[in-house]
Amino acid sequence: MEIIAGLYAFLWSNPTANNCNTYFIDGEKRILIDPGHYHLLSHVRENLSRLSLSLKGMDIIVITHVHPDHVEGIRAFADTNTLIAIHEIEMDFLKNVAPQYGETLGVSDSRVDILLREGELKIGDLDFKVIDTPGHSPGSICLYWPDKKVLFTGDVVFKQGIGRTDLPAGDGRQLKESIKRISGLDVDYLLPGHGDIISGNANVKANFEDIERMWFGYL
Repeated sequence: MEIIAGLYAFLWSNPTANNCNTYFIDGEKRILIDPGHYHLLSHVRENLSRLSLSLKGMDIIVITHVHPDHVEGIRAFADTNTLIAIHEIEMDFLKNVAPQYGETLGVSDSRVDILLREGELKIGDLDFKVIDTPGHSPGSICLYWPDKKVLFTGDVVFKQGIGRTDLPAGDGRQLKESIKRISGLDVDYLLPGHGDIISGNANVKANFEDIERMWFGYL
């Protein structure tokens, strides 16, 4: 589905298999955010095909965090010129804590081209902000597109939900602080890693209020 001109959501709604939402920006550079599981990549292929595009046409993949249901699909880009961007803390975590896990996912120094860190990120003619949002994973990021008031949240927040913190290096206190940080952004479209998109500034604010009321007491 097209959210705004040039921004597409490939939403995952199959309840029988865990996979993430993938987002595609068709700009001067073609950007894919979180391709999902390798064995479920047909979901992305089919949606790109409807736009007369293919995996080989992607210029860069931005990964919000390195859990398999978000990053594993990069294995399909091994023989392409597509750049892979992952936060430097996620890479450090894989190298120092779970190197075999990283290799299985296709995440290695030889495969990752760009190490992200908090701050400005220019891709082609588009300007983004990388926001450090640990808690669900140590180097989890949200990607903010100020010009369009779009926030890609990965697994930090969902519609009336939050990312789990019981996975390796998860941290409830950090997640709460991360959610507080992004709740102050001017957002018209909140695009989560799973579940429904939230559209409209008032609805986005209301969702953060719901999350604080429902979940902060448990973090």
